[in-house]
Amino acid sequence: MGASGHRDGRTISGKHYLIFLTLGTQLPFDRLVRALDEVSTSLSEPVFGQIGHAKYRPGNFESVKFLSPQEFDAHCTAARVIVGHAGIGTILTGMELHKPVVLMARQAALGEHRNNHQLATVAQLSRISGIHVVDDAKSLREALADPELAPITMESSPARDQLVASLRQEITGHAY
Repeated sequence: MGASGHRDGRTISGKHYLIFLTLGTQLPFDRLVRALDEVSTSLSEPVFGQIGHAKYRPGNFESVKFLSPQEFDAHCTAARVIVGHAGIGTILTGMELHKPVVLMARQAALGEHRNNHQLATVAQLSRISGIHVVDDAKSLREALADPELAPITMESSPARDQLVASLRQEITGHAY
């Protein structure tokens, strides 16, 4: 889709990045970068990624290792959908900006993390409207091809309330 084809005119440096990949700053996640690289050729929207320490370099979408906080915020704001690992920063950004978030959990068995806490995270978060969990290129393609992909809603739900309570306790050390 060309620059003039974007339905609401959001741009960054004159380019439309409607699908934004963010992998955090700590660990590589080549499986997700590779899956999005494969999928991006079948999407009608451009993709941009902050791929951190990934060793795999995408050939079908633009990427950088790291963005400044201002650049990161601009890409998140301009995105139709945010794709990322199951990191809490990605989830909170999606909630704050009312964006759909597509998550793929890192897996310890594949050498992507020290343990499987991200699998446990997505198991809980998949109950929240607007968090879309994928585990391979096929499910990623299906999620991203949906032009009506639901954004994270701030409606009260038991899963959301538990997430907020857990985050508050983790951050403050106090139960609410």
